[in-house]
Amino acid sequence: MCGIVGAWMTRAGMDDIADVLVEGLRTLEYRGYDSSGVGVVRSDPGAAPGAVRVARKMGRLENLEEALKGGALAGANVGVGHTRWATHGEPSDENAHPHTDGTEQIALVHNGIIENYLELRAELEAAGVVFQSETDTEVLTHLVGRRYATDGDLAGSLRAALRQVKGYYAVAVVGNRDGVTELVCARQGPPLCVAMFEDGVMLASDVLAVLPHTREVTYLSDGDLAVLSPGSVRVERIDGEAGEAVERVATLVDWDTEAANKGGYPHFMLKEIFEQSEVLGRAIHNRLLPTQGDVQFEGDGWSDPDLNGIGRVQILACGTALHAGIVARYLIEGLARIPVEVDFASEYRYCEPVVSPGTLAIAISQSGETADTLAAMRLARELGAQTLAICNVQGSTLTRDCQKTILTHAGPEIGVASTKAFTAQLIAAYLFALRLGRARRVLDEATGARMIEELRHLRPKLESLLTTEFSDSIRKIAERHVNQNGFLFLGRGVNYPIALEGALKLKEISYVHAEGYAAGEMKHGPIALIDPGLTTLVINTKGRVADKVRSGIEQVRARKGPVIVLGSDEGSWSLGDDVVKIPETSEWLSPLLHVVPLQLFAYHVADLKGCDIDKPRNLAKSVTVE
Repeated sequence: MCGIVGAWMTRAGMDDIADVLVEGLRTLEYRGYDSSGVGVVRSDPGAAPGAVRVARKMGRLENLEEALKGGALAGANVGVGHTRWATHGEPSDENAHPHTDGTEQIALVHNGIIENYLELRAELEAAGVVFQSETDTEVLTHLVGRRYATDGDLAGSLRAALRQVKGYYAVAVVGNRDGVTELVCARQGPPLCVAMFEDGVMLASDVLAVLPHTREVTYLSDGDLAVLSPGSVRVERIDGEAGEAVERVATLVDWDTEAANKGGYPHFMLKEIFEQSEVLGRAIHNRLLPTQGDVQFEGDGWSDPDLNGIGRVQILACGTALHAGIVARYLIEGLARIPVEVDFASEYRYCEPVVSPGTLAIAISQSGETADTLAAMRLARELGAQTLAICNVQGSTLTRDCQKTILTHAGPEIGVASTKAFTAQLIAAYLFALRLGRARRVLDEATGARMIEELRHLRPKLESLLTTEFSDSIRKIAERHVNQNGFLFLGRGVNYPIALEGALKLKEISYVHAEGYAAGEMKHGPIALIDPGLTTLVINTKGRVADKVRSGIEQVRARKGPVIVLGSDEGSWSLGDDVVKIPETSEWLSPLLHVVPLQLFAYHVADLKGCDIDKPRNLAKSVTVE
């Protein structure tokens, strides 16, 4: 959930590595944090023991930058940095990372959770160790520091310490003893990547921190330990022998730093909403076969024989990705006629799942590092399922661990509340359902060609919703409803999960109560909530269930509930206090259009309330612990 950076620079004149570390942390702010810090060490041959220095501050990075003014940590070209979300211990300067062991010979930063930290802390306190924080991380720091003080081998000390701990971690340590500087890191769960370039070497929990320096990165696997120095990255195994290197292939990242900037928008979220037509173009590029009425994907495993053995699909995801998975269920069952189950990844491991022969487990994750999703996918694989990743990050753990991958090509998504990544996941699901339906001969060539043609005509319809004028019209609606006590989102069929997603977006960034429901379920309980203080947003598109959804709108109106109607069903437009008209498209593709006004509505409500839209409270971009 937190951000890690580490760097060792060789560039002439580089004697303030703190600037590089803060720059890297700045790119990771979107992950969410409540404190930050850096630890540096002089790396020249004359550096003396105790050369490690640390600066830590609660709050935003600006507080840390203020503490660093005047060159407080100048004269160093190697160090580590961290942004922390509090888990063990409240947000404070003392609980912020990096931590030291008291000798000022090491500085350590850590993402994740040390599950047996209480037991280890008791043992250390019994041995005379005095703790300065409430964190589980300081336990690991002392384990590393005590061994390092005796043998002077930082990589070996970290390896030995990690063999004592249980839990999830990404950890980076810088040390200096007897004039020898070392920079090491390790991973078991939360993501970590390393990179070499002309001016030095870096490590980070997100590739975005590395992109200003190089686009060629190496993702560490679970159980990896890396030793970094200028011009060298050696990857070993935590459970292996010292010096026994393993090969890890570098990945060329096709993002650039410009893609990670706001581009003139007031918030990343708004920028990313407006990028969704471009995402559609990238997601279908080189994948459509119009004359064959079919789809092709990169890599192996997509032929008819490869897919014909699939008898059941199990979708595993969390949050927004779970809602994409529910849409995928409607698509796969409707277009390929294969039974589909959708599970919260966080619950899958604890329900004693049964995996029948011929099951394909689809794991959906923007980052490819979501801990619950990874664990659920691995269990499904152990139980005999084939595995498919729908993911935005090439080289992430999920893409490496799954047999097949559909990359979503959404580009870097900085806003914590996912928007364009969700759209990209819906497109991936549509394409996969079409390929599966064609492989099973459920869809004939003519039907496939018509579906591809509908998809190719979707972009101008999507672009008609991604204009300043349309956004302003949604803002005016938001102004009329911003002070409501709560919101109910209703949808039916393939748009039911879009109601769920609309409610999630609103509660994530504006902190108001919102619930999504299948429209047919309203009368089974939620109708009791209807009153003038509760606004109901209803999605209704032309299709099989339009008349039934209209009936639900009438029931809300009869109870004096304000109604916002979204959709292409003209019969519903006269029933809304506010109406958002959506271009008509096929029912299967309609979620891609309906989600846009819901994203904009959430954005404008949050903006009107003065909320921190890109960094909502208590949330992180990538949840890498249970």
